[in-house]
Amino acid sequence: MTPFDTAIAFAAAHETPWARDPAADPGNWGIHLQDPPPWNVLRGPVHARGPSSGSIVHRGVEVASWGEPDRADLTFSIAKTYLALLAGVAHDAGLLPDPDEPVRARVPAGIGFDTPRAAAVTWTQLLQQTSEWEGTCLGLPDTVDRYRTVAYGGDPATGRKGDARPLREPGTFWEYNDVRINQLSLALLHLFGRPLPEVLGESILGPLGATSDWRWVGYDDAWVELPDAAGGTRRVQSVPGGTHWGGGVSISARDQARVGGLMLRGGVHEGRRLLSSDWIERMMRPCPIAPWYGMLVWRNGGPRPVYPAASASSVFMIGAGGHVTWIDPERDLVVASRWVQPDATDALIRHIATALF
Repeated sequence: MTPFDTAIAFAAAHETPWARDPAADPGNWGIHLQDPPPWNVLRGPVHARGPSSGSIVHRGVEVASWGEPDRADLTFSIAKTYLALLAGVAHDAGLLPDPDEPVRARVPAGIGFDTPRAAAVTWTQLLQQTSEWEGTCLGLPDTVDRYRTVAYGGDPATGRKGDARPLREPGTFWEYNDVRINQLSLALLHLFGRPLPEVLGESILGPLGATSDWRWVGYDDAWVELPDAAGGTRRVQSVPGGTHWGGGVSISARDQARVGGLMLRGGVHEGRRLLSSDWIERMMRPCPIAPWYGMLVWRNGGPRPVYPAASASSVFMIGAGGHVTWIDPERDLVVASRWVQPDATDALIRHIATALF
């Protein structure tokens, strides 16, 4: 017996109802099914998953794990946080010195920031999901995710998902919108001038000692031309910030916990600084009009905590299908939990906290 047996048994007993193999039950697998036609289809690859799995890291040491913690599984919107980390890599390298400047100032024309509305959108607004960007990205219009309701994002939407909600001024309205996230990813691709998975591997996952089987893939038709060193172009894939329409990041629970540990330590891993503490602090700072959110992370502070069982200082990476990475500075704790029913997550957090203290 270990102190975590109750928590692990609870996680195993509350596995997400999604099929282990999406091909076995395609009518009940994924969030694209909630979209209005013709957008309710997968546009990138998906794959079979493992069981409920996780890793618990306390004071820098893994104290428990369950399921298949080394299996690389789709992690859905946790990939959004990777985009925020990559924006930090760009910031620290001088490619993105001021997140509050318009994106248009540092990306080429013709990629979606040319209209008067889009030209005013800043990096911070995209990272905090307040941009009100309008357009089509990788074949998907932003309207498909207007009026979207998410469990932790303030008051429920009052319109029908997919309708053209009247837009506000950039920076004045918060909306969880995956098309706008894909537009951020496209902008970062052009900012770096090379595939984002390459940058993530070199700057974050490689130095963290992540296993080699993680991957980040795009939609089947999400290819763009980037200038190359010889004066020509090369064809590269723009990757999405999740698996809403397929593709996205596949990674293990242990590797996800490594990413959480980097954030917990303010951008430092084993004495080596991978990201500036200033950028990590920016990510965790509350959005002025959505205090439950930072830069593509969820915050537990405020009158309506995301998970009441976690400390108020906690932040979370959350993805559909039951994916949560819990970063708790007060407890010096990181938990990467996979494929646990979303409505059981707070109870799982409570079980883990009880086992620790």
